[in-house]
Amino acid sequence: MAAAATMAAAARELVLRAGASDMEEEEGPLEGGPGLQEPLQLGELDITSDEFILDEVDVHIQANLEDELVKEALKTGVDLRHYSKQVELELQQIEQKSIRDYIQESENIASLHNQITACDAVLERMEQMLGAFQSDLSSISSEIRTLQEQSGAMNIRLRNRQAVRGKLGELVDGLVVPSALVTAILEAPVTEPRFLEQLQELDAKAAAVREQEARGTAACADVRGVLDRLRIKAVTKIREFILQKIYSFRKPMTNYQIPQTALLKYRFFYQFLLGNERATAKEIRDEYVETLSKIYLSYYRSYLGRLMKVQYEEVAEKDDLMGVEDTAKKGFFSKPSLRSRNTIFTLGTRGSVISPTELEAPILVPHTAQRGEQRYPFEALFRSQHYALLDNSCREYLFICEFFVVSGSAAQDLFHAVMGRTLSMTLKHLESYLTDCYDAIAVFLCIHIVLRFRNIAAKRDVPALDRYWEQVLALLWPRFELILEMNIQSVRSTDPQRLGGLDTRPHYITRRYAEFSSALVSINQTIPNERTMQLLGQLQVEVENFVLRVAAEFSSRKEQLVFLINNYDMMLGVLMERAADDSKEVESFQQLLNARTQEFIEELLSPPFGGLVAFVKEAEALIERGQAERLRGEEARVTQLIRGFGSSWKSSVESLSQDVMRSFTNFKNGTSIIQHHPTSHPSVTFSEQGALTQLIQLYHRFHRVLSQPQLRALPARAELINIHHLMVELKKHKPNF
Repeated sequence: MAAAATMAAAARELVLRAGASDMEEEEGPLEGGPGLQEPLQLGELDITSDEFILDEVDVHIQANLEDELVKEALKTGVDLRHYSKQVELELQQIEQKSIRDYIQESENIASLHNQITACDAVLERMEQMLGAFQSDLSSISSEIRTLQEQSGAMNIRLRNRQAVRGKLGELVDGLVVPSALVTAILEAPVTEPRFLEQLQELDAKAAAVREQEARGTAACADVRGVLDRLRIKAVTKIREFILQKIYSFRKPMTNYQIPQTALLKYRFFYQFLLGNERATAKEIRDEYVETLSKIYLSYYRSYLGRLMKVQYEEVAEKDDLMGVEDTAKKGFFSKPSLRSRNTIFTLGTRGSVISPTELEAPILVPHTAQRGEQRYPFEALFRSQHYALLDNSCREYLFICEFFVVSGSAAQDLFHAVMGRTLSMTLKHLESYLTDCYDAIAVFLCIHIVLRFRNIAAKRDVPALDRYWEQVLALLWPRFELILEMNIQSVRSTDPQRLGGLDTRPHYITRRYAEFSSALVSINQTIPNERTMQLLGQLQVEVENFVLRVAAEFSSRKEQLVFLINNYDMMLGVLMERAADDSKEVESFQQLLNARTQEFIEELLSPPFGGLVAFVKEAEALIERGQAERLRGEEARVTQLIRGFGSSWKSSVESLSQDVMRSFTNFKNGTSIIQHHPTSHPSVTFSEQGALTQLIQLYHRFHRVLSQPQLRALPARAELINIHHLMVELKKHKPNF
């Protein structure tokens, strides 16, 4: 039946798609036929639309023709109209049969209806029960909310009571004085740990009582009397203990650092006094300041007095200046025979006092040095004295900050109350010593010692000595500048005619300057100071002027140049041993030495080879101006020069070599003047060439002049010496050391 229905529907659709005219004829009967109550389901086919396209109809017809039932009907030649009516008739029969089936099952349907009605009644009762249960839950929810509110209120009351109980407990605990506290404060020695523990407890209770009294707590009156008696007892015991420790500082030969370290273990004692008995705390602090102030003053006064006894006996005086004649003190720069003789212008090993190892070395012990008959320069004594002062001051400042619970300006004020008298005594002693001090190197070393000690104090975070360092530098710098200016003035006012006999060797004043300047430059390189460099520049100018004044006393220019070269070379050599190669002093004297050396070489070559030099210069000038024809009239002169050079050059070279080696104290310098090679200073070479090198170049230029057409046919050219032969012979005059 299902297949018949499907076939009928397909037949209907096929008929409708066959053409518009057929559809109009069949539409009435089909719509009026029995059993066809539903409209046709034509899918996407819309025959009423203006957009109907016949191509789409063809597609639908083609698709329906593919149906198996349609294919079967077409094969058997069935009339679709008749077949459609037959299908409709069968459908009506099926419908009537279905109605009969429903009528037969009417009792069962009625029974089913009754059962459904009964179920509805049951469900209605269930709905009523659930509604009652829901109302009960609503009432229970309101009761739960009420219980929650009551529980929250109870929790708040509980917390409030617990808070009150805690506060009351703290108050009671803070006011109650346990028997262990009373026993420890009254009976235990202050050095026992339990006394310190109970003292901290007593301090906490006293603070709590003061706080509660400020709030008006009446219960404080019950314990105030007990706490006051315990506080008085504790203050008495602490006062006796600390004063006993302070008085132990006063015993002779006592190392006060030991009781100081012991006091640090009980620094809470002083904190307790500050909080509970300020008058006693002030008494202890004043007693400590008075005691330690006297101890430091006595110690440093004694140490300083004994320290000065091991200073060199012979020190610089006001006449020991750079420009003073060397007649008063024979052997000024010679090595002293006595070990106590101090140097004035030379640094020697004195500069080691500012080296890291020596700077923080143990202090000098005067009685040990006296037993060993040892003597020291002032800067070594100054270092020892101020290193002891630095070490003790740092320790004292840190102790004051920790024990007396102070910091900042308060700590510095308390430190100066303890160390002020000692520092003032040290400054007065330094000022008194500097009044008669004329040792510039010693003063300059002391300045650099202070600069380094100031850095050490800063690294230790001890600012208390900053003012003292500034005061010491304020004494040292003016004295150093004064001594330097005195030396500058002494050189400026030196009269060369009063210095005795003239000598081309290095002058002792220039040697003094070289040693002195190299010493100051090497020290100043570590921590540069512009003012020092300015003063050294002034001193250098005066020394250069002095050398020129002395050189002017010589009658010949050659002696003047020998004197200048010897002095410049000596000063340059000494400076380069200590100063940096690129320092202004080294560069200046290097330029002066090069200039005077070149002038001396020209002066040296002039007597034996002056005619040759003059002719070469004149000939080269003529050739350069295009006047070489004028050389034709110089044949006789050229012939004389050729023969004269060939006959005397060996003896002349030998004579000037010996003359140079006799004139210069520095043999390497003399060698560099004769032949061009590195000087005695490893990092310095002359830009100019030696005398023999210039002689070779001169003779080579002479060869080139004679190669001109005007002189090329000169017969005497055959007597010219070969350049290579001349170079080989001149190399034999190079001195060997």
